[in-house]
Amino acid sequence: MDLVTGIGSLAAVASTTSFAPQAWKIIRSRRTRDVSAGMYALTVCGFALWTAYGALLVQWPLIATNAICLALSGFILTMKLLPRRKREAVAESLTPPAR
Repeated sequence: MDLVTGIGSLAAVASTTSFAPQAWKIIRSRRTRDVSAGMYALTVCGFALWTAYGALLVQWPLIATNAICLALSGFILTMKLLPRRKREAVAESLTPPAR
């Protein structure tokens, strides 16, 4: 693997996984008070556009990484916009059972 591919791969992994801690925190705490709906709306739009761009170019690295980021940021935005009871129901369905 050359340096450019390595840097691109690391950037893709970092970008893709960067939303997971926020999503997991929302699932655990069921709180979204401090999440900016405007920021996530722009982020979702950006990832949708990047995914479309990658699809138009048929560039699977762009499509895959941005589609994953779109799904995670879309989940966070959805949880932010859901009423509390529905947000708690979604979080409950995604929380692993206690042992």
